[in-house]
Amino acid sequence: SNIQTGIVNVYVQGATAAIMIQENWDYSVQNDVINLLTKLIPAGVWEHDAQDNNGDAHLKAGIVGPSETIPIISGKIGLSTWQNIFLCEFDGPRKQRKIVVTIFNSQ
Repeated sequence: SNIQTGIVNVYVQGATAAIMIQENWDYSVQNDVINLLTKLIPAGVWEHDAQDNNGDAHLKAGIVGPSETIPIISGKIGLSTWQNIFLCEFDGPRKQRKIVVTIFNSQ
């Protein structure tokens, strides 16, 4: 688009997925995030597991959050060289996820 200054919001629909901005060059960072969340929120010990066996997925998604907002600076998304936007799927793989991208022009 022709937007020079504004913000973009990336939002995932669903209670067991999240959006995260993180380093995209070194896979060890992504692995560390996965390992941290697994240690903090282990599978199979939550009350909700009696229904869908995915209580940990709900809690992980709640902690990470469903969206990220990024500035648009001089017509470009304001991520640094090493940053990228990640979809975190905690209860998958799923056949389909809906991601809503909303762009606001501040001019």
